[in-house]
Amino acid sequence: MSKIYKAFLDKKAFIPFITCGDPDLDTTKEIIRELEKNGADLIELGIPFSDPTAEGPVIQGANIRALSNGITTDDIFEMVREIRAEVTVPMVFMTYANVVFSYGIDSFFARCAKAGMDGIILPDVPFEEKTEFECYAERHGIDFVSMVAPTSEERIERIAQNAKGFIYIVSSLGVTGERSSINSSVKELVGKVKKSAKVPCAVGFGISTPQQAAEMAQIADGAIVGSAIVRIIGQYGKDAPYHVGEFVRSIKSAYPSF
Repeated sequence: MSKIYKAFLDKKAFIPFITCGDPDLDTTKEIIRELEKNGADLIELGIPFSDPTAEGPVIQGANIRALSNGITTDDIFEMVREIRAEVTVPMVFMTYANVVFSYGIDSFFARCAKAGMDGIILPDVPFEEKTEFECYAERHGIDFVSMVAPTSEERIERIAQNAKGFIYIVSSLGVTGERSSINSSVKELVGKVKKSAKVPCAVGFGISTPQQAAEMAQIADGAIVGSAIVRIIGQYGKDAPYHVGEFVRSIKSAYPSF
């Protein structure tokens, strides 16, 4: 049983997302500490990329800020290795195929394992093309997390049956970003996934308030919040860790208890 799977045992998981290096890597480490301290069950770490096609303006801005600081993938691996001495919560990278490919696929996943990462999400890699990456991820003990979107339709069963770690359910079409309401068809989509899945599922894209997170955690096994947290980081910069911690605590306090 992987560490990611264990993050969902006997509870609804809360999964925050942040972009590494925004505003700098020292602040990223402080934010990771605050995320764990205030109840994050699993943390998504974005590796900045120049063309993040799945991201809305808030996370795109974080990518630009991080890259303008000269942040490299090697810098991020070293940051993770350092923070792993203190933080035990499972962590997964969210990035793009070109980042992994240009680094060298086997080398990338070897560094993931050495740094203490547990999984990876590559939103621009279709299910049918994941083998090129997943075989190396498995070699190094890294869960390749699959995504299911409203357009997955007849592929849902195959994706769910082959998923590792957890399944990332995309709540709505389009890019990431805060939304005033969540698509009412998410519950139906979650139901289809859970019929075939052997691992937990969590809903992301558009979740920005404690109430929305609690609603998604009620119907799925967890909720993912990204843009709302990244917006706080963009607003407060190096002073963001405290404010992020407060926000995460407000989400966890709204979560359903079991």
